[in-house]
Amino acid sequence: MTKFPNGAMTRRQAVAGLAAAALPFAPSAPAIAQQQWPKGRNLKMLVPFPAGGATDVLARIVSDKLSQMWGTGIVIENKGGAGANIGMEYVARSEPTGDMMMMGTSGLAINPALYKNLKFDPIADFAPISMITIMPNMAVVPMDAPYNTTAELIAYARANPGKLTYGTSGLGTTVHLAGEMFKKLANVDIQHLHYRGSAPALQDLVAGRTGVMFDNIASCLPQVQGKQLKGIAVTTTTRSKFVPDLPPVSDSLPGFDVSPWFGTLAPAKTPPEIIDRISRDTKTALGDPVVKSRLDALAAETVGSTPAEFAKLIRDETERWGKIIRDAKITAE
Repeated sequence: MTKFPNGAMTRRQAVAGLAAAALPFAPSAPAIAQQQWPKGRNLKMLVPFPAGGATDVLARIVSDKLSQMWGTGIVIENKGGAGANIGMEYVARSEPTGDMMMMGTSGLAINPALYKNLKFDPIADFAPISMITIMPNMAVVPMDAPYNTTAELIAYARANPGKLTYGTSGLGTTVHLAGEMFKKLANVDIQHLHYRGSAPALQDLVAGRTGVMFDNIASCLPQVQGKQLKGIAVTTTTRSKFVPDLPPVSDSLPGFDVSPWFGTLAPAKTPPEIIDRISRDTKTALGDPVVKSRLDALAAETVGSTPAEFAKLIRDETERWGKIIRDAKITAE
């Protein structure tokens, strides 16, 4: 503070000095933004699929709880089409204000290799928030199939090259890629039969017209419980609490890992303070007993990762699935 010969200073200088002294204790702009968010905001959770599917249901479960915690509404917006690319591009191009979230899936890491002309980058254009759940796939076979384990399935395929078929619910889905990964790691010749959806593929499997399917657990578990199909393994590297008697495929086929995930993301450059806030609150929401029971009903195993953990998963999966898709020459176009 400037001193004058008589020890006096102007009123303006005194006020300025007091203001400067207070500055270290004033909250920063990001802290203010975090404090105020999400008050008065119109929040959206975009689902890049039509209403009624697993992604939509998950988005509504999570959004309902966050809405209660924040005291503000979250509108679910469904924007499906082009293998979820339309909705994902919409989010990638949205303003990074903290008002837009998306319930993404493994397709975010799969589609860059599957589609040649994507208009977004799965890593550069999104800010990962939290991986919400993993929904394992399950290796299911007809009740009268002569194989009851992964090892027996591999032995049968090797003894009967080109004769075993596997059904899938769509090109480039985790159901399809699980079959391709199985073929590669087991070094077997099995034929792919592409169906339009899980239901017709499961019908042919029940009837014995196909030999195996690596279907999503939520889709095929009722047939296994009803003794219409045999479950022989799960595609994740650990057992699932929903079918605890089934071992992972990787127990007999090291390196096999298909762990379909669902998680929330925002447009890139969304303030990190807001991303961290959503992530922390999401983890709290996933611990709620009502939320857990609703997720259990979908055979979804809760995760609640940090943004950094989720970002690493997306990078790793984009690289891994890209190699499998390119090696198998799979294309959706």
